[in-house]
Amino acid sequence: MGNQNSCPRLSKADVDFLTMNTHYDEDTVLDLYKGFISDCPQGKLSPSAFMKIYGKCFPAGNAAEFCDHVFRTFDSDKNGFVDFKEFLLAIDVTSSGSAEEKLNWAFSMYDVDWNGWIDLGEMTKIVKSIYKMMGKASDELLESPEKRAEEIFKQMDINCDGRVTRQEFVRCCVHDEKLLALLAPNTRL
Repeated sequence: MGNQNSCPRLSKADVDFLTMNTHYDEDTVLDLYKGFISDCPQGKLSPSAFMKIYGKCFPAGNAAEFCDHVFRTFDSDKNGFVDFKEFLLAIDVTSSGSAEEKLNWAFSMYDVDWNGWIDLGEMTKIVKSIYKMMGKASDELLESPEKRAEEIFKQMDINCDGRVTRQEFVRCCVHDEKLLALLAPNTRL
């Protein structure tokens, strides 16, 4: 997606694309790009740099595994780096997107192997990473992450086929505020 050379420039086409596909105007896109390039002079964010930034949001816990899942979802072209377009599109969805957009983005994070559905193993990986990220706060929870993942999975797997589809995920979260708060925080219906 992004330019592979040092000090990449944001093209007019990229600015136009971002203003059309986000809630940001041209001046905001350019300001955010300046900040991104200040932090990432090569124009791409590595997994380790992402972890340093994102991990600061959860100082009480271990956010490494959860960061891996979030990074994988930001890296839409799967090249191992997040460029500015990927970054801004993901930030826009997670901060300003509709409830459905946020839930679809969250589904993509839970679908670890990108096969179009979530299985119990994937659900368990994410729930474990959320518990680790919460740190000591997760000690107050009565259930193990495995048990909680199993309960969530059973609730979401509406047709009991061992797979949670995007539609099942979204439908279930829309109808359960506690589940929505756990699986897609900061999403309001």
